[in-house]
Amino acid sequence: MKGVLLAGGTGSRLYPLTRITNKHLLPIYDRPMIQWAIEALVNAGICDIMLVTGGTHAGEFLRLLGNGHEFGIDRLSYGYQERPGGIAEALGLAERFVDGDPVLVMLADNVVERSIRPMVEAFSAEPEGARILLTPVEETEHLRHLGVPELDAEGRVVRIVEKPADPPSKFGVTGIYCYDGGVFDVIKRLEPSGRGELEITDVNNHYVSEGSMRYDVLEGFWGDAGESIDAYYVVNDFVRAFGANNP
Repeated sequence: MKGVLLAGGTGSRLYPLTRITNKHLLPIYDRPMIQWAIEALVNAGICDIMLVTGGTHAGEFLRLLGNGHEFGIDRLSYGYQERPGGIAEALGLAERFVDGDPVLVMLADNVVERSIRPMVEAFSAEPEGARILLTPVEETEHLRHLGVPELDAEGRVVRIVEKPADPPSKFGVTGIYCYDGGVFDVIKRLEPSGRGELEITDVNNHYVSEGSMRYDVLEGFWGDAGESIDAYYVVNDFVRAFGANNP
């Protein structure tokens, strides 16, 4: 399985911290944020990775990571998103890198307490369709800022609703997804959303509609360090106290 780390975006929700750097280069405890995402993939056995970024600070990733060998990466490729066009568009830049293989996609501002290896192994055993990682969220207000799955009586995903006013479940969709090689054909058929971007939720709902969406529920802490200044410091405090990507 190959890995794609998405590290673009303007980082406007972390401004002014992001005025002079990409948010994924900001520190989380004792290392840049991007290194926690790399560690998550490498610890899960994924060592063939593409990093997709954009903006004026893209060269800083090359300065920090080089060929990736220092961080346990066998092959590190880079992609550049010329304009903010959405998560799905950024993933589309990795088509030739993925080359039809199963792929794990991670938004690089996601930080998890526990290893994602179980999810990777489950998808590797049945590498068809898609698999997403859910996290329990008790706060309704927080769910209103996330993608939220609606589940049927058997626990299957019926649809995923983006930022719902009335969340249909108590689970949020994290920014960690597994797809088969057909995901790039799905992306090519997407229409831009109202904000002019290709949405990853539309990709996921395609797999839901064809009955090939599975999911895992994350154990332990999950944080989106790019969600807000407050969330950024919550993630910092947690990692300092408990670490991340633990077995």
